[in-house]
Amino acid sequence: MTNLTFAARRILDTAAELFYTNGINSIGVERIAAEASVTKKTIYDRFGSKDALILAYLSERDECWRHDYVDRYISAAPDSIGSVLAVFDALEEWITDKGDRGCAMLNARAELAQVDHPSRTIAENQKAWLRDRFVAILKEMGLPDAEELGATLLILHEGAIVMRFLHAVPDAIANARRASEQLIVSKTPCPQ
Repeated sequence: MTNLTFAARRILDTAAELFYTNGINSIGVERIAAEASVTKKTIYDRFGSKDALILAYLSERDECWRHDYVDRYISAAPDSIGSVLAVFDALEEWITDKGDRGCAMLNARAELAQVDHPSRTIAENQKAWLRDRFVAILKEMGLPDAEELGATLLILHEGAIVMRFLHAVPDAIANARRASEQLIVSKTPCPQ
């Protein structure tokens, strides 16, 4: 988010760290204010509500993931298969940079279970966006079952995040990357 005041930026950065590390529901506005060295009034003046602050946190994280990581990695890929695999490489860097506490979108979706909570839309849109990125690349490759394969790649991607977070599968992201490559190669028609 650009155009934030210095205090709003400090609030959002503090809230983002606290929400991701401790969970959204366990963090109150009082703690955010104390750790950001602002008053609760300043938080409400800048964001209006805790829900709006949550949305700002998720929106900023989503934008960063999409543009600073996924788009950057895909644009540097040498070919279409490399573009798909680049998403897994982006994920490795993302977790190194942003933390290994699972997917913030899915964590928020689980914590904020109200059907009408706007955070649900951000999480759902992010996953649909990534699936659509996979599908677009696969269609460029001329694969006839690109929709189904794109969904499978998304499942591999999301499963890798969960297994990494749970420490259940060593090198979960690398394993998902290899499985994705094998799957794409198996679906790619041989040149005539």
